Amino acid sequence: MLNTWQEWVGTETGAVVGSTLGIPLAVLAMLLLALHRKRTTHPHPHPWRTALADVGMVYGTLPWVWIIMLPGSEPGTPGELSLVPFADLIDLVEHRDAGQIVGNMLVFAALGFFAPLRFAALRSVWRVLVFAAGCSAFLEVLQFVLRLDRVSSVDDVLLNAAGAALASLASRWWWRFKPTPVEERHLVAI
Repeated sequence: MLNTWQEWVGTETGAVVGSTLGIPLAVLAMLLLALHRKRTTHPHPHPWRTALADVGMVYGTLPWVWIIMLPGSEPGTPGELSLVPFADLIDLVEHRDAGQIVGNMLVFAALGFFAPLRFAALRSVWRVLVFAAGCSAFLEVLQFVLRLDRVSSVDDVLLNAAGAALASLASRWWWRFKPTPVEERHLVAI
């Protein structure tokens, strides 16, 4: 029984199946969060949008992070470290491994799409790019430090950040010209 559980939870298939089965829970979480924000003594000005953004960031990013933090075939052994920009990317292109490229671009795509809707400080494609690059670099370092027998590559950071930036462009129409609420303007000025 335990081996079956580990096979499901500790694999990419398990992460995909788990996230697919979690869709109703994510929708329920979004609805409850929005209703809570709407009914508090100080109602939020955009409860539905911020609830969607909060749940979208978490639900759209967590399964990808789970997959990239799964150990390789020999956990406990140090993985490879690739610090030469574009070396791994050129290899992926030469071997026509579009799945790996697209997968890396999707890791922080939900974060890039939804974060500008939620946080005024991230309402810039460049800020999203830098934020996603920082998050990605943290995970790559973590992979290496935890000895997960995975390749920690600067190209993964570049692809993760590029995916987040492109996703922020896709949602730009939604956040581009939104006026900053009064309370956020006062906090920025302080």
